[in-house]
Parts: sequence; structure tokens; C-alpha cells
Amino acid sequence: MGVTLSKEKLTILLAAPRGFCAGVDRAIQIVERALDKFGAPVYVRHEIVHNRFVVEGLEKKGAVFVKELDAVPEGAPVVFSAHGVPKSVPVHARERRLNALDATCPLVSKVHVEAERHFDSGREIVLIGHAGHPEVVGTMGQLPAGAVKLVETVEDAEAFVADDPARLAYITQTTLSVDDTAAIVAVLKRRYPLIATPHKEDICYATTNRQEAVKAIAPRSDVVLVIGAPNSSNSMRLVEVASRAGVARSALVQRASDIDWSMIVGARVVGLTAGASAPDVLIAEVIDAFRERYDVTVEETETARETVTFRLPRALA
Repeated sequence: MGVTLSKEKLTILLAAPRGFCAGVDRAIQIVERALDKFGAPVYVRHEIVHNRFVVEGLEKKGAVFVKELDAVPEGAPVVFSAHGVPKSVPVHARERRLNALDATCPLVSKVHVEAERHFDSGREIVLIGHAGHPEVVGTMGQLPAGAVKLVETVEDAEAFVADDPARLAYITQTTLSVDDTAAIVAVLKRRYPLIATPHKEDICYATTNRQEAVKAIAPRSDVVLVIGAPNSSNSMRLVEVASRAGVARSALVQRASDIDWSMIVGARVVGLTAGASAPDVLIAEVIDAFRERYDVTVEETETARETVTFRLPRALA
């Protein structure tokens, strides 16, 4: 007679909120509605959100992802990604008579408006963010070259020299580490006490909520896994937040097949969350993978409840 070995017990602390935010949900809906309205293909400039599973799912439905508008046939429908685009992109779309739909997250658009308001008031603008990130490229591209100065670190903030300390403002990327950004802002405020600040925090509610949820589960976890893409700023920040909040091991996984099971050996409690562009199906997939190997108890830890929704563009509503 064979001997059935019992599985080791393991608790998964499931962070809440996790996964899709309102801006990501809206962006995906825009592509899907455009496909329903215009039929395939619908072109999308850059990844609509930073998640390959989402992108590949939309490709199967008829979305075609391109790097630049030159790859889009004249007159075709094209969607701009949730991260926002420089002002030159819609201008180019009009010149080529493209049927453009803007999926920029409204909270990113808020930062764009803020930047323009400061510029119109004659202020020099500091943008706290990560060089090369599509959102940063889009925000800096709202204004003439040189109007926005990028600051990435505390060291950058210490080295920054304002043209006129009395005419200075800062804005931020929406998906940054709340704690890192606070440290950079503290330096800018110490050095430039008159610096104009955002009317309302630029880091979005979803980024803040997911970081707070990770801080709640990390001290109780042996390992924290974050489901998300390596080019997703908010997902990478969650890995960093978990590490700083006291967990010994934290890692990013794109899906269950990416889990390094050797890092789970000896763990009794695994914290689990997902970046704002990771769908629920990937969270369920990871939990199922654990259930194949362990006797799993799932315990959800909720630190906030999200009710935010954003309207679709009028052309698709």
C-alpha cells in the first residue's frame, strides 16, 4: 500500500487592495469597446498597461500594439496608453487623420494640468519620477523642452539648483514609493521653503493603498510575492516596500510559472499582492499553484476599500 504524505501547512496573507485600479480598468475597457465599435484591428500606442498577460489577451481580440504612430495606417483607430503621451502625439495623430482615443489615466491627466498651470504662472517645475518611464516622458512632453527638470533621488534634490527659488513648483509621477517621494520632497522644501506643492497628492490613491496594504502584511510574512511586470513602476515599488517593512524575502513574479519555489522552503506565511496592472486571474493562478504544493489557508488583510471609477470617453460611453 502506498503512503500518502500530508502537505505542509502554509498561510497566504492576501493584501487588499491589490490588482487592477480604476485607471487600468478604464484603459482596458477603452480598447475592448473600440474593438466592439470599429472591429479589428484597433491600434494601441505602446503597452496599454504594463502587463504582458493583459496585452496578449487584447492582441488575441484584435488589438495591434505599436511603438509609434507611423506604424498605424492613415485613418485607423488608435488608443493612447494609460500612462499618458507628450502633446506632440495627439498632434501627429490629427495630422495623419487617425481616430484617436485617449486612455490616459485621469489622475495622470491631473498632473499634466498641474504642470501647465505652474508653467503658465511662470514657475520652474521639478518632476519627481523615474527617467524614461512612459508617464514621465508624457508629463515632461506637455511643456516645451527644458521647462520641467527631473529629480529621481534625494541626492538629485540636494544637487538641484533653482533658477529662481521664489518661482518653483514640484509635481510627481503617480506610481512612486510614498516614503521615497516624501524624503525627496522634504529635501526640496528644506532647500526651497517657497516651493509650490500639489493641491492634492500626485501619487495616486491606488499606489498609496497598495503600499499600505503591503506594509500591513510584510511584518507577519516569511516571504512576500508581488504579481506584476518588471516594467511596472507601481509593482516594483511594492517589492521594495515589502523589503523595507521587515520581510526577509520579497520578489516580483509575472505569474505562477515564475515562482522560485526554493525561496518558499521553510516559510509558514507568504504575503501576496498584485500591482495595479495585474488581473485577478493571475492572483488566482498563484494561489492555485500554492495549493498544489501546500495545505493552504488564505487570510485577507484589508487596509482600505476602493470605490473609485472613471468614465469612458464620450465616443465609447
